[in-house]
Amino acid sequence: MHRIAGWWDGFELWVAGLPFIPQFLVVLVGMVPISFAIAYGLDRVLRAVLRVLDRRFGAHRAPVRPAPDGAPAMLEPGQAAELRTPVQSGAR
Repeated sequence: MHRIAGWWDGFELWVAGLPFIPQFLVVLVGMVPISFAIAYGLDRVLRAVLRVLDRRFGAHRAPVRPAPDGAPAMLEPGQAAELRTPVQSGAR
């Protein structure tokens, strides 16, 4: 562990001793991929946790109740898109 800590201290001193532009480039090349990897990992973990906590994906589904008489029927998204009429904005 002391070898890794000594190497890291040497690397920090080397980066701190560089002029600004090379220092910026070294940090950018190192931190951008690491930041993307951390963000990707957090996104996957959070997505899995929220999927587990989401009521829609639970083990006990709610019973389906029939619609009351006279209620409009629910359309599928494709059917609703077919029934829409385009509206003109008036801009020319």
